[in-house]
Amino acid sequence: MRRRRSGILATVVAIAALTVIGQTPAHAAATCPSGAFCDGFETQAGTTPAGDWAVTFPNCSGTGTATVDSATVHEGTRSLRIDGTAGYCNHVFLGTTKGITASGLYARFYVRHTTALPDAHVAFAAMKDTADGGKDLRMGGQNRALQWNRESDDATLPEQSPAGVAQSIPLPVNQWTCVEFGITGSELRTWVGGSEVPGLHADGTPTPDVDAQWGRRAGWRPAPADFRLGWESYGNGDDTLWFDDVVVAASRIGCS
Repeated sequence: MRRRRSGILATVVAIAALTVIGQTPAHAAATCPSGAFCDGFETQAGTTPAGDWAVTFPNCSGTGTATVDSATVHEGTRSLRIDGTAGYCNHVFLGTTKGITASGLYARFYVRHTTALPDAHVAFAAMKDTADGGKDLRMGGQNRALQWNRESDDATLPEQSPAGVAQSIPLPVNQWTCVEFGITGSELRTWVGGSEVPGLHADGTPTPDVDAQWGRRAGWRPAPADFRLGWESYGNGDDTLWFDDVVVAASRIGCS
């Protein structure tokens, strides 16, 4: 590839190091960036999410649940727990409109989950794109690696060819992992553990097996209206996930 191969090894090594020695990424900054929305769920009084967050069921209400948990946390005393189950009616998310700006959207969250990403398409983050008919821009996985998916045309980033999937990475299980993404104009970038994932970068210059399919939508320029964390599965794919230390801002936040 012209652009991304040099970053693949560094990304894989960084994630492998976290897995082998059991380290967690650096803790969230003590102060919240100006104008950003920062939440570690510490103000949640009960097990039912409230306040700046709302539980949503995109299709129909089933067995998926979203609760505030105090047993498994990244920092502090609380986190968001998602009990995700497979099936169209079992999709569940916790969403907010805080921190959303027209100049760009960057998000950072820590996630921990119990089950490796499956072959089937799943998503754990989503945003309603008002520039795409209100359809979702979704972050999740397929073929056991992280991917982005556009609901309107089912385009994926990277392409789901063997060469494309090889330029993404799995989401480590049973450990807290820092995940970041940034949307500026028509560019979409993604970092895991502080390292950019080459296969999850759309920059407007088509690269085979990465963003060539993604770029076939001429003039793609998303306008997210919200930010949601949860679980949806379109085939096999149950998972239990925890989210913590969420930041939504107009510029990159980082993992420290």
